[in-house]
Amino acid sequence: MSEGKLAGQFFDAAIGLLQQVRDEDAGEIEAAGTLIADTVAAGGRLFAFGAGHSSLAAQDVVYRAGGLALMNLLVVPGVVGVDVMPATLGSALERVDGLASVVLESSPARSGDLLVIISLSGRNALPVEMAMSARTLGLKVIGVTSVAYTTETKSRHTSGTYLKDHCDIVLDSRIPVGDAELTVDTIEAPFAPASTVVTSALLQAVMATAAGALADRGIEPPLLRSGNVDGGHEWNNQVMTQYRDRIFYQH
Repeated sequence: MSEGKLAGQFFDAAIGLLQQVRDEDAGEIEAAGTLIADTVAAGGRLFAFGAGHSSLAAQDVVYRAGGLALMNLLVVPGVVGVDVMPATLGSALERVDGLASVVLESSPARSGDLLVIISLSGRNALPVEMAMSARTLGLKVIGVTSVAYTTETKSRHTSGTYLKDHCDIVLDSRIPVGDAELTVDTIEAPFAPASTVVTSALLQAVMATAAGALADRGIEPPLLRSGNVDGGHEWNNQVMTQYRDRIFYQH
């Protein structure tokens, strides 16, 4: 087996998916970026949520150099990453009814804000209920999911619905069911997941669109700079001071 060949195959698969979402999700990406710009311009706050490995893409747009300072991580204890012990607990919590509503009601999110919900399958109770509850509270919801799961799997929410059914805008990551791009005869299970690469790219495309939309309206996008370049900390302190009523990841 040529390991280099497998590496190349994975890159080809990831690049193919990126090209697909670039071309086929262009309208939704534009709409999502515009909705974020609308929220910022209207004084709203931004939140992102993902469970398990979907949380990686949510964290990628929070407190990020080159990213919008107003994006906050909506944390559900036990499902943010694989640091919870045992790691399988996070997967179990995604299926618990009522958890999302409690988290939202205890969060600073309010009507007029926007929530990005990332869930590859979009079938578990947590992301479905999160989207439903957010819209009930008056938030706009952008869902990032693989729509393929809605036709190849069963919903785990009592309503029988999926994340995509409760969003203002749906971004389809086009990830195949099972999230593994490679198979070979000598390895029993499929391997090499690409969902994190594609989902993060999708969201960064949305954030770039939002920044451009704000600039087109004459509004300076509240962007963060790297703390590892001269003047970065000073710039960030100024942005955080200006928008301190909409940033919740600092005291």
